[in-house]
Amino acid sequence: MKAPRIVRRLVPAILPELPVHPVLRRIFAARGVTMAAHIDYRLGAMLPPDLGGMEHACAIVADAIRTRQRIVVVGDFDCDGATGTAVALRGLRLLGAGEVTYCVPNRAVHGYGLSPALVEELAQRRPDLLITVDNGVAAHAGVAAARAHGIRVVITDHHLPGATLPDADAMVNPNVDIDGCGERLQNLAGVGVMFYLLLALRARLRNDGWFAETGVAEPDLSALLDLVALGTVADLVALDHNNRILVEAGLRRIRAGRACAGVAALFDSGKRDRARASAADLGFIIAPRLNAAGRIDDISLGIECLLADDPARAAELAQRLSALNAERRGLQSDMTGQAEATVHKWISQHGSDALPFALVLFEPDWHQGVVGLVASRLKDLVHRPVIACAPAGEGSDEVKGSGRSIAGFHLRDVLADVDAASPGLLTRFGGHAMAAGLTLRRDDLDRFAVAFDQAARRRLLPEQLDAVLSTDGGLEASDYTLDLARQVRSAGPWGQAFPEPLFDGEFDVAATRTVGEAHLRLKLRPCGETTVLDAMLFNAERCGPLPSRIRATFQLEIDVWDGAQSLRLLLRHVEPF
Repeated sequence: MKAPRIVRRLVPAILPELPVHPVLRRIFAARGVTMAAHIDYRLGAMLPPDLGGMEHACAIVADAIRTRQRIVVVGDFDCDGATGTAVALRGLRLLGAGEVTYCVPNRAVHGYGLSPALVEELAQRRPDLLITVDNGVAAHAGVAAARAHGIRVVITDHHLPGATLPDADAMVNPNVDIDGCGERLQNLAGVGVMFYLLLALRARLRNDGWFAETGVAEPDLSALLDLVALGTVADLVALDHNNRILVEAGLRRIRAGRACAGVAALFDSGKRDRARASAADLGFIIAPRLNAAGRIDDISLGIECLLADDPARAAELAQRLSALNAERRGLQSDMTGQAEATVHKWISQHGSDALPFALVLFEPDWHQGVVGLVASRLKDLVHRPVIACAPAGEGSDEVKGSGRSIAGFHLRDVLADVDAASPGLLTRFGGHAMAAGLTLRRDDLDRFAVAFDQAARRRLLPEQLDAVLSTDGGLEASDYTLDLARQVRSAGPWGQAFPEPLFDGEFDVAATRTVGEAHLRLKLRPCGETTVLDAMLFNAERCGPLPSRIRATFQLEIDVWDGAQSLRLLLRHVEPF
């Protein structure tokens, strides 16, 4: 595989007038920030809940609350679905709902979302209303089954729709054009859609006199923002301005010690300092613990952690989630090793130029809950779309796949094209531009792999398969300061489509010291300068022996040791110079 090519992000000739460090002005400009309002993260700058279908959905849910109907929230088995379910239950109860419970499908038993099998189980509870979170836009059969039982269905989702919509009683989805509303909120995660529904529902109940008549205290729904932030970061939706407001507000609650007991316990279990909480903590430390439950066990464990109000109970559940996450890491390591061996064997036999434009991988002993992580790792390794598949269940003749994509290749749309060209090849599919899932018969795997590769060859140019590292350019000697590192950290939240700043530069290697088994602590001197900087390179064996002069991409990191802070460069990529 080729080494990535370092490319500096384009920056407008005239930088916006922003009250920040000149380096941050450059960083913001490269991310489309053109005015100070774009980095105003006060809650008052949020977009209003102008989503299509919202008024009708609120009318149905408000009626259910007023008449004490039995409400069941139908969630999803990932972090977005778990946080969205917890937000729904906490929010509806705060608004006065008396009978509200939740259910999440079992990945192996029910499949994804609101399926007929799940509805048959839920019907035993005799619910009056089902509210989906982070699913439902493709649940035609599930909605039909619910309505056959006389159960109303309100769908809240953010996934892209198919050619037709299910016949739900109401739908709120920023990616479905209902009443010509919502296009400014298209990047909301599932948890964000539910939060907006609660905001609109509170306004509806207020206008209807609900709080005045019943004595129910009108709730401060900002108390839910730690959960909204977690689900938004975890689902890798674009951090546009509105999502950054939601995430930053949630992080402020966590830093101030006002997170719910479950989020606080997950931070403690992950050995992260809540007072310095960042979006990276949510994405890389907290979310994987919740996702592990949905991948290899039962996401209800994670939801119960997020719903817990007793710190001791939350801590117990967080420890169980951490144990599951450790188990997940082991599974992922084994499966990824198999996948990498398959790719390296192919390259050794046929050459890297013969590698398909898009890969489909399958092993009969893989776990369906972990294949998405394998696809992500392989996508990074070969820089092309990858779908990893596992058996759908013991004795099943189907496989379930999870895919990850690269820029310029809309995965869900490509699957739709494959489905249209070969009807019946895919049993089920759905997702986003960069991630999608599917089900197909095991005997059709080879046919699908060919069709998927052909679709990639029609849509991708060979040069798009070359990995690129986008950086924010170099730094002057005077910019290597702890103060700038602090400003960069606090200028976030950084995340999907609003990436954390990455710089590049040339350095003389003054000294190295091995830390642990595979990491390097370095002393670097910017070429032509006398300043010596501390740096860290994790998993250094992947780079081989370091020459005396290197080109590196790096982030400015605040190193904390024994209470003191200092600047350190966190090296992300190293090559000879």
